[in-house]
Order: sequence, then structure tokens, then C-alpha cells
Amino acid sequence: MFKVVSSLSGRCAVLKGQSCSPPGCVKFHLANGAVCQKSTFRHPPTDIPDMPPCNFKPEEYTGMSKERMMEIRRKSCNPMIMKVTYYKKPVFIHQGHMQWLWDVDGKRYLDLFAGVATVSVGHCHPKVTAAAEQQLKRLWHTTNIYVYPPLHEYCEKLASYLPDPLKVVYLTNSGSEANDLAMLMARLYTGNFDIITFRGSYHGGSPQTMGLTSNAAYKYPIANGLGCTNTMCPDVFRGPWGGSHCRDSPVQTIRECSCAQGYCMANDQYIGQLKETFATSVPSQIAAFFGEPIQGVGGAVQYPKNYLKEAYTLVRERGGVCIADEVQTGFGRTGSHFWGFQGHDVIPDMVTMAKGIGNGFPMGAVVTTPEIAASFTKGVHFNTFGGNPVACAIASSVLDTIKEDGAQQISLDVGTYLMTELAKLRDKYEIIGDVRGKGLQIGVEMVNDKASREPLPPAAMSEIFEDIKDMGVLIGKGGVYGQTFRIKPPMCITMEDADFFLAIFNKSIHNYMERR
Repeated sequence: MFKVVSSLSGRCAVLKGQSCSPPGCVKFHLANGAVCQKSTFRHPPTDIPDMPPCNFKPEEYTGMSKERMMEIRRKSCNPMIMKVTYYKKPVFIHQGHMQWLWDVDGKRYLDLFAGVATVSVGHCHPKVTAAAEQQLKRLWHTTNIYVYPPLHEYCEKLASYLPDPLKVVYLTNSGSEANDLAMLMARLYTGNFDIITFRGSYHGGSPQTMGLTSNAAYKYPIANGLGCTNTMCPDVFRGPWGGSHCRDSPVQTIRECSCAQGYCMANDQYIGQLKETFATSVPSQIAAFFGEPIQGVGGAVQYPKNYLKEAYTLVRERGGVCIADEVQTGFGRTGSHFWGFQGHDVIPDMVTMAKGIGNGFPMGAVVTTPEIAASFTKGVHFNTFGGNPVACAIASSVLDTIKEDGAQQISLDVGTYLMTELAKLRDKYEIIGDVRGKGLQIGVEMVNDKASREPLPPAAMSEIFEDIKDMGVLIGKGGVYGQTFRIKPPMCITMEDADFFLAIFNKSIHNYMERR
């Protein structure tokens, strides 16, 4: 049942920076100092497992007090900063290294949210940091009114990662800005105005992209998004249709399915809803269709396997262009492919990207065809900081690091393992309704019970969320109702990190169920 090893024997690989437990097992310190290897799932969790080792030593924090920071946050920062602050007891971050963060008190956290799916290859990755330092010594800033090597070197490199005819790059500072420009280019190129997005989508918070975004939490009571229409999200777990082999994921829903091999009734029904949108809500000719390959803020929602392929055909028949928002799914995060759209066997007309593009440095991009790009020159658009030398040097190093570190393969291997093990917890606990995703783009949807699929209330979500943080792991939340835990770590995490999180998550759910 249990294997007890002396903590003083020196044979435990944990002391040497390696895992001494097989996958699915975690280590617990007993009161007598011994180390007990215990199955993650067979027994009720009673202790907090050891955090995997880390050789990096953070600097000692000597800055302002936590109380002073909160005073400034309340008085001098816009109140929106307080509104979006995670946790009842906030985390005061001081330093980061790879998948780890340290607070001002020196407590270490396993970061499984990566600054909202933004830190792609690791906090302060040495290779990326070195590239930034080198460029900072040479040239901080100039703009694209001049010709400078980093811009051209990066644009050529980025374009090489995309299929023909997606070969023309325009660099921005954020995903919202990239999507804003994609809307403009689509309308200029097609001569049409209306754009369709999914319910539950998030494409930015600027006045224009607010119209694309279909989540009430991100809406303001002002005129915005003229010409934007949302259609039913083909969510095979929460939506009206779904089955047991609809999506491209290691884990399927628990819903029953009687579809014949190779046929998906849910896909047909959701495509029918899109056709209904065309028939009732937009003109006969449209400008564009925006879609995340996997919804990000929406809670890692996945669609039936052939949905995007059929949707793209319908959109193009109506004069529209198809835009893939890769802000969260791009740069190898889905594991099986470098870009999320490749998993749907489609080639969009435009691709927008940000977040992981610069490993946390502000940057975004719109990549499109020469013909669509040419429409942008009907006026003049100038961007002071887009494609600046430091951003280009960092982003170029990120592409190199993803390849050199095998980050995409890590996403596939560790992500698949995480989802497979999380599915075991789904089968164990009534409040875990769904586990889904690809690679390290993972969602765990929480419910009151599996029969009703009603979202777990916000107070309960916060209770579990806080518990996970207190035990040393940072994750995110999302979904239209805030009912989905989001797991999107830097693409450098290990199997041992995964086991640690699984044990913590198991314990937090167990704790909640006992209180409930």
C-alpha cells in the first residue's frame, strides 16, 4: 500500500533535484520525518505534498511593505486594478524563474497560469533574457519609419512558421490591438461590414474588439462593436448538443453519444445554428468570422472536430474572410501543432497573435495574405511601438527557444498526462463536470452536479481557488459564469510539477467536499 523511505538515507532523488515518485504518486512528509509515497487518487488526501525542487535562489525582497502596496493600489491605481485582483488574500509577486514565482515573503508558487497564458517558455528564461539585454545595449527604440534589422529578421522568421499564403506581418503591442486591425483589414478588403463571433468568446477590450467579445463581464453600457453579431458557441459539454467523441482532445465529455463512426450529430446541429445566424442576423455578404481555435477566457471550450472547416466554407461563400485568434493557442501551446488552427485542418485568411509571442514582453501581430494586407494601405496607420527593436529581439529568441527547449513536445506530453489524470478526478468527484483541452491549454469545468451541469457558484469556486493558492499553485478562472478553472502554464513544466498540482487539486476538491 505505502512505501516508506528514510528521509535521511540520501537515496531519495528529490534531494538531487529529480523526482523519486512514479507518475500518479506524490510524496508526503509524515510526523516522524519519513517520506511516504502515496497514490494520488486511491486514498483521501490528508497532507500537503512536497513541492518539486528548484535550484534557483531568488533575491531577498527589501522593498515596500504589503500594506503600503495595497494602500497605493487603492488610492493611486485605477479602481479597475482592485476589481480584477485575484484572491481574497492577494499574492504579492517579487520574482520569477521558469515555472516558478516567489512572493515578497519568499514563498514559492508553481505558476500554472503563466500571467494569463502569456509566459510561453518560462519566467525570465535565460536565453530570452540574454537576447533582451543584448538588444538593450545596442538600440532601445526606433520606429518603422526607418529600416532596422531586428524588425525584418523577425518578420521573415515568424512568416516561415505559417503556411502559404499567410506571409505578410504587421506588428502591434497587444492582442486587442491586433484584433482591432484585423477587423479593419477585413472590412477594407471585402467591402463588407458585419463580423460574426462565438458566444462566450474573448477577443479584446478595446472599443472595437469589445463588440467581438461575447461575455457580459467585459461589456460596458456604451455603443460598441457596431456590426458584430454572435452565434451559438458549439460547446459540446455545456451546449444543447454533444457526445463522447466530438472533440479533438485526449479527454471527451461524459455525455452519451449514439453517432455512427465518422458522423457527429452535434456538429450538424451547431452548423445549423450558424446557418440560422446567416439567415436572420446579418446581410447576405459579411466581412469576417472570428474564432479562437480553443476558447481561452471562455474556459478552454472546444468545438466538434469538423466545425471550423464547415464554418469557414460558409463564411467564404458569403464574401467573408476567416480570422483565427491565436492569442492564447499559438506558439506550440496545443502540443500537436504550432498553431491551434492546424488542429482543425483549416487555413485562415488572417491570424492574430500576442501573449506567448514575447514571453510576457508586450507584443502582438496580424499575419495575413498579400492581397488583404494591401487593403491596409488605403489610408495611413502608424504605430510608435509596434515592432520596436527590443520586442523583435525578444520574440525572435522566443521562437528559437521553443524549438531548442522542445516546448511544443512538452506541451503535448505533460498536457496529455495532466488531462488524463484530471479525468480520473472528474470521475471521482460529482462537482467536476468536464476536463478538456489540448496540450497546455486546459479547462476544468466545475458544476453543482453532473446531471444538471449547473455551474458551481462563484463562492464555491473562490473557496477552492484560494485553497489551491494557499497550497502553492496558481491557476486561473474563466467561462461565461466563472465556472471553469484554467490551466495554462509556461511550456517548461515537468511531469513532477504535474503530479504536484494533481495532488493539490485533489486535496482542495476533497477539502471542499468535506465542508460541503
